[in-house]
Amino acid sequence: MPRTKPNIIITGTPGVGKSCHCEHLAQITELGLKHLSINHIAKERNCYDGYDDELKSHMIDEDKLLDEIEDEVKEGGYIIDWHILLLCYVRIRPFYMIDWRNGEYKKLQENLDAEIMQVILEEAREAYDEEAIIELRSDTTEEIDSNVDRISAWTRHWIQNNPEGV
Repeated sequence: MPRTKPNIIITGTPGVGKSCHCEHLAQITELGLKHLSINHIAKERNCYDGYDDELKSHMIDEDKLLDEIEDEVKEGGYIIDWHILLLCYVRIRPFYMIDWRNGEYKKLQENLDAEIMQVILEEAREAYDEEAIIELRSDTTEEIDSNVDRISAWTRHWIQNNPEGV
């Protein structure tokens, strides 16, 4: 069955506003997109491959995770929210500073270093053509609104140009 809606993947360093963007997009009923939080899926479907005591975080089994979401993603119409590059890349720059996570300085420092060094952006540039990478700023509420408008317009355009699906 052809996919009549695109999947949109929003990725970036933890704490930069990915979920905020996804939630806003999912509220636009005419688009009919559903927010798929990879962190929630990993937790609900037990897609873990261990726990890192030093960073105080679970390690995700990416193969199991991708198997778990494969059928949903084939349908289309998902806004996928995760900090690791899966298929394409939209980099959201920080809207707010990452807060101390229960005093866990090492994880906070790792996230800040990744943002400063543009780790995810560089991974995207190595993996995809430049036109597939869209970097959006989200330093203000107005920028978030503008980003949501831009992504919504692109989604409408995609749906209009693919009436039979892909």
